[in-house]
Amino acid sequence: MKLPDGFLDLLRKPSPCFVTTLMPDGSPQTTETWVDTDGEDVIINTVQTHLKVKNVERDPRVSVAVCDATDPSRYYAIRGRVVKVTTEGGAEHIEALAQRYTGRPYAWYGGRGQVRVILTVRADKIHDMAR
Repeated sequence: MKLPDGFLDLLRKPSPCFVTTLMPDGSPQTTETWVDTDGEDVIINTVQTHLKVKNVERDPRVSVAVCDATDPSRYYAIRGRVVKVTTEGGAEHIEALAQRYTGRPYAWYGGRGQVRVILTVRADKIHDMAR
């Protein structure tokens, strides 16, 4: 499913993002995160040991909501699935996201030993409150 231009615009800015994965019992687990795009899919960078990685390895279905930082009532939400999980380029990608979101190098909150994981999310359904 093609992502709308307005959504791509938000994905390329330091926009607030919330990703929801499914726990083993089917209950939702939501996390605020930084977000990106490759122009076709939504890209989430996380840590290998985080719960969302374990959840998507078991069940790739997710939802992602991204809002405009200057107008939170303008947002896009997708339901989709993780179609790729990789560690390749994860550290470099988090550095690029840190520059976008903070204007500084990534602080490596959990230490440099963390393994960064890139999740590629393909949209199956898109909802928007764009103006």
